[in-house]
Amino acid sequence: MSFTKIDHYEKEYIDHHHDSALNVAEGVADQPIVNPYFQRRRKRTLSTDEYVEGILRGDITVLSQAITLVESSNPDHYAQAQEIIERCLPHSGKSVRIGITGVPGAGKSTFIEAIGNMVTSLRHKLAVLAIDPSSERSGGSILGDKTRMESISSNPSVFIRPSPSAGSLGGVARKTRETIVLCEAAGFDVVFIETVGVGQSETAVHSMVDLFMLLQISGAGDELQGIKRGIMEMADMMVITKADGENLHKAELARTQFQGALRLFPMPESEWRPKVYTCSAVTRTGLEEVWKGVEEFLDHTERNGYFRHNRNRQNKYWMYESINEALRNSFYRDPEVERRIADYEERVLDAKISSFIAAKELLDIYFKDKSENR
Repeated sequence: MSFTKIDHYEKEYIDHHHDSALNVAEGVADQPIVNPYFQRRRKRTLSTDEYVEGILRGDITVLSQAITLVESSNPDHYAQAQEIIERCLPHSGKSVRIGITGVPGAGKSTFIEAIGNMVTSLRHKLAVLAIDPSSERSGGSILGDKTRMESISSNPSVFIRPSPSAGSLGGVARKTRETIVLCEAAGFDVVFIETVGVGQSETAVHSMVDLFMLLQISGAGDELQGIKRGIMEMADMMVITKADGENLHKAELARTQFQGALRLFPMPESEWRPKVYTCSAVTRTGLEEVWKGVEEFLDHTERNGYFRHNRNRQNKYWMYESINEALRNSFYRDPEVERRIADYEERVLDAKISSFIAAKELLDIYFKDKSENR
């Protein structure tokens, strides 16, 4: 049935025949979509002192707000975040930082949930920092790790913070490292950094952790295909997950194969020969052995001085990384560069100038602009 507007003659007919079945009610006027009495309340902005005091007393809400400040691209937020980090720095450095990576489907989130419950049962406070990949098309991220780690997301001794990669691994890595400082100042003595998977992000995460853990699965084809020299050389320990049921025999076989492959690599600088473990997050088997392996590695590196040496080297590395990022941001925000970079880009695309010459001339413009403004 289609509804049409009543014309003038039909309305006259209805007016003269009140008892007709064609009587039409006036109806109700359209209601406003938004409540006219609604008033948006502006969130009160915390001062730097309030941020620092809240973090040091372990206030999770203030900690989350401070991390949001760190991740913000607003220059004002950046300045305040750096001041907060500087004041929290003396209270940091007292945690164990563990990087966790693995092939997609290795069960990283499930493993973290299972071992996280065990770690907190040992009276540790755990912070889980997860780097989520951002879409190349939309730029968005799911940030669903809290949903997947249901049993520990409500644990008062656990703090879970997913962060989008936003297409910049270097930037995210720096912000993650600053987030570690804030979490340590808030009293978390174990920090897990979960990466997006086997790829470039592992190198950045390796430069900010004390122990790098690689998760693998068995029965996914030739295990030796999973041995990639770059990622394997970074691993301090390897864990074969999903070692339960019919998969138990395959997991043990994969463990033997990986352990044999690791012996082919030269002795790491830490003088610790990486070990391979098997575990099941479902049956809760092997988790205690994995954590015991973590403690053995930390004891070994503390005794031979590698732990402190590695932390110092990482601090030096991040000093230079921070300089590089600051220079990069300064270059792209320079008014003269912003004004002329599109023209250079078009000339490069039209093959009127090489990309190397274009880069050199833009850098010359930048440095000239800086020298004139001194």
